[in-house]
Amino acid sequence: MAVVEVELEELSRLVGRDLSRDEAIDELFSLGVEFEGEGEDGLQFEVVPDRPDRLSVEGLARSLRYQFGDDRGVRVPNLGESDYTIRVEGVPERPYIVGAVVRDVDLSGGVLDSIIQLQEKLHATLGRRRSKGAIGVHDLTMLKGDEFVYRDVAPEEDTFVPLEIGGEQAREMTPGEVMDEHPVGKEYSRILEGADRVPAIYDDIGMFSFPPVINGKRTEVREDSRDLLIEMTGTDEWTVDKMLNILVYAFADRGATVEEVEVEYDDRRTLKPDLSTESKTVGHERIESMLGVELSAKEVVDYLERSGMDATVEASDDETVYDVTVPPYRTDVMHPLDVVDDIGRAYGFNEMEPRYPDVSTVGGLSDGTRLENAVRKQLVGLGFQDLLNFVLTNDDDCYGAMRRDAPDDAIRVANPYSEDYSVVRSWLLPSLVSVLANNTHREYPQNLAEVGFCAARDDDENTGVREETHVAAVVCGSDAGYEAAKSRLASLVEDFDAALETPATEHPSFIDGRAANVVIDGEEAGVIGEIHPEILAEREILQPVAAFEFEIDALR
Repeated sequence: MAVVEVELEELSRLVGRDLSRDEAIDELFSLGVEFEGEGEDGLQFEVVPDRPDRLSVEGLARSLRYQFGDDRGVRVPNLGESDYTIRVEGVPERPYIVGAVVRDVDLSGGVLDSIIQLQEKLHATLGRRRSKGAIGVHDLTMLKGDEFVYRDVAPEEDTFVPLEIGGEQAREMTPGEVMDEHPVGKEYSRILEGADRVPAIYDDIGMFSFPPVINGKRTEVREDSRDLLIEMTGTDEWTVDKMLNILVYAFADRGATVEEVEVEYDDRRTLKPDLSTESKTVGHERIESMLGVELSAKEVVDYLERSGMDATVEASDDETVYDVTVPPYRTDVMHPLDVVDDIGRAYGFNEMEPRYPDVSTVGGLSDGTRLENAVRKQLVGLGFQDLLNFVLTNDDDCYGAMRRDAPDDAIRVANPYSEDYSVVRSWLLPSLVSVLANNTHREYPQNLAEVGFCAARDDDENTGVREETHVAAVVCGSDAGYEAAKSRLASLVEDFDAALETPATEHPSFIDGRAANVVIDGEEAGVIGEIHPEILAEREILQPVAAFEFEIDALR
């Protein structure tokens, strides 16, 4: 999740109320925004991934104005006309570009820093570290002409002066040199790795932007800039449209005016930003059923307007139905249940009285959950700290960093929200090693364990996925070795009246000669050994680590 840092005074000014620290924390928490602590420049709040419109003080303030009822319903900024055009001359790798002109914006007093923070948070979330969408903001007065050209060039074809090289170091560089030598270029060159041609944007003077890597220094935005050009390029038009809408709303909340930019493709022309609204339909009965409260139609409309939406009531003989209008900056409203969720938040989830469901059965723990709880209890008794890690990971952390090749049956997310969470884990040890790597400043020994979900592709399953629960543990400290892990594993297995064998094996994540298969009641269930020093060195873990992992079903 993304963490946003805001100044309380600035938040209060944008909300239009004198908020106390506790009031701001409590009201944002009721919206699902959790307080993370004090930062160097203000309060830090954690924003859930499905609400990127709240990744700035402007977005948080907007949500609070609706929460307090000071703003109601859908508000769409007025768009003025401009003479600016972006002509697309074919960029196969990143075919989409959108744009807007922002005028009369005051970037002083920390506003520029706030916009930069929003830009980077959008890059990290919706933009997937710029690979799916990247933002460029330019000083409009430094651009020549009213038609910009978006096209691809060879990496050594043209030159420009990139941002973040100043003084005596400022010099003309080709896009290829930027990717090889510039610190920002090195970081984002992965997006264009192996490409014969790279994206570039031109005005009448020449190249001024190298998306998605870096802007040119000529159009650098400063606090005294007043008129801006925003351009966004990407691989998905919906994504860059929504990113632009969120940024446009932030500028509009700052009192700026926004003008359209025409984007000219070979086969079509379109005006951006696209601030069209969307509609969802939800029935009154479904709202009351999901929330468990009785509401009048007037109350439902009121709660929707306090969520930044509009609603019209359509009554029929069968049921009351609401036609709900969703604002352009919302990316999370994909289903009628998302509308119901907003009604619930406006009503106040804490105001709802818990009640037993009207069913004839009584719930209880499944046998699998009982076994998991029993194993966790035994692991804690053996001196392990119980953990719960993310199920989603990535190829590098799950396999590359563990000296393994990714298996053919690994499950990959087809449309991941972030590259860091693009793979469903198939084993637990990488998660535990990552925790050790993040806690090298803590006291040793560190003995960690997890009982958790793993999965792999399996055509024999109805879902095409084989789900498993694994048990894994690591022993880390100056005296950590195979015996330390084996003794704890043996004790655990004995507690469940099972027999353990550990025949020698080889495994790329463990030291040769210090690894064995875990065989429980005659069935191979996992692996045990001492983690390879290359893994520890790469993660800067300075203490030896021994570990084991096996499938929990072996203890049944």
